[in-house]
Amino acid sequence: MSDDDNSPISAREAKRLFAGLKAAPALVLAVSGGPDSVALMWLAARWRRALARGPELTVVTVDHGLRPEAAREAREVKRLATELGLSHRTLRWRGAKPKTGLPAAAREARYRLLAEAARAVGASHVLTAHTRDDQAETLVMRLLRGSGLAGLSAMAFLSERDGIVLARPLLDVPKTQLISTLRRAKVRFADDPTNRDIAYTRPRLRALLPLLAAEGGDARTLARLAARLARANAAVEVLADGAERFLRLRDRGDAPQAGERSFEASSFAVLPDEVRLRLLLRAINALGHEGPAELGKVETLLAALDQAIAARPRAAANGRPSLRQTLAGALISLAGGRIHIAPAPARRRKGR
Repeated sequence: MSDDDNSPISAREAKRLFAGLKAAPALVLAVSGGPDSVALMWLAARWRRALARGPELTVVTVDHGLRPEAAREAREVKRLATELGLSHRTLRWRGAKPKTGLPAAAREARYRLLAEAARAVGASHVLTAHTRDDQAETLVMRLLRGSGLAGLSAMAFLSERDGIVLARPLLDVPKTQLISTLRRAKVRFADDPTNRDIAYTRPRLRALLPLLAAEGGDARTLARLAARLARANAAVEVLADGAERFLRLRDRGDAPQAGERSFEASSFAVLPDEVRLRLLLRAINALGHEGPAELGKVETLLAALDQAIAARPRAAANGRPSLRQTLAGALISLAGGRIHIAPAPARRRKGR
């Protein structure tokens, strides 16, 4: 770990971190009370005070109702936000909580509530306090799950969710630097014990990171790998865009019907596998109603399509589709030398 990783963030450095957000009309800061998000709030408030004009800042704390300490932590965030001259709202995740997949469900609820808060105050962005350490953990988690290139790109500095831009200005900042910043400013923060609860996947992986760091795989290296994979992923997306244009040119008047997408099978078959997978994913996610589609299932679909395309001259004699299956609420078929993707009929309810 370099000395810079332990040094407080200067006002000049904070100005660089938030520079791209200066023209936003308003920003929502997602602040839980932990060191990362409290540092985000403190740095953003200092940055905003130095501007003659800039976005309005609103601090939002989401209380998931999972820990008794959460309400007190939200009040502490409100106290600090008020001291910094920022407005604050606490939003609560109400209703029954799932018995399985709780972290994922809580994350979905948090982003939904943050997006609603952003729309309510006219904010274009929600800022989260994801750090370089979070990026490294995300890469390792997705690697162990067998994610593809897009998943291994981990988190982006900017992404879109529910019509709101998610911004992660601290994504290349180590957690140690944020803690140093708060300690110098004498700002207190909460300690969430669930971050160490090995009942959950991320804390278990977090415990492994020191071992990886000892072998050279520290957070800086892993985050650099994620950035390189993101760069490669962006290049493949450009190739997929070009492939879509190529397939449209090959249609020669055989345009798909409204509400569906289709490709000439022989032209589709000669494209690289990664590009073909992305074209299928795009179409299925756009037209299906049970998505997003899982990469592994789309890989299985592509293999079935290849087999059906190779056998098509024999199968076409009876005039029936040589492949017909549903995936993520989309209907995929091979007929008449074309691959068709359309919304699948609604499933029949049991008992009807």
